[in-house]
Amino acid sequence: MTCVSAHPPEVPERFAAALASLRGRRTRPEVRLVEIPGPTRVAPFSLAVEGEVVAEDEEVATGRFVVLHDPAGQDAWRGDFRVVTLVRTQLEAELAAEDLLGDVAWTWVTENLEAAGVGAVAAGGTVTRVLSSSYGALGATPDAVDLEIRASWTPTDTDLGAHLEVWADLMSTAGGLPPLPDGVTALDVRRRTVGP
Repeated sequence: MTCVSAHPPEVPERFAAALASLRGRRTRPEVRLVEIPGPTRVAPFSLAVEGEVVAEDEEVATGRFVVLHDPAGQDAWRGDFRVVTLVRTQLEAELAAEDLLGDVAWTWVTENLEAAGVGAVAAGGTVTRVLSSSYGALGATPDAVDLEIRASWTPTDTDLGAHLEVWADLMSTAGGLPPLPDGVTALDVRRRTVGP
């Protein structure tokens, strides 16, 4: 919601705590993040981050992570925060006909939430796949499947850094990166973090 007064509204304590939990959060080195303007019409307070997963100098997945906060809460959210995520990747064309592709992609969402042990309610989303076939001058381009996962959920506390990691892991999974073994943290001196 855009402010009409000359002074922006004071940031609520819960939103400030959520933002603090995101700052400096580390992700695996293949994940690159940048903060972008958040939506202004959906909730009074928001933050958005764009991300990409790069493996062997090739972008293998992209996405967006949005935090919405309405101090008054929203019934559909079942809380005063909502995390809204988007992940896009391209897969081999053979997967386009796979009946379970949507189900498998949705389990990436639920399994990443469960594995992280984060509190989340009212999770929902969509999985979309588009088969692209090229013709004419582009006829030599192989067929490809564009996969898009849209997921949202309501965090049960203000530690949204853990939710950011869930989304980064979801992008990595969709991009085909192998999971890191339990207890292992990937080290890289160029490691990307959110904020200073």
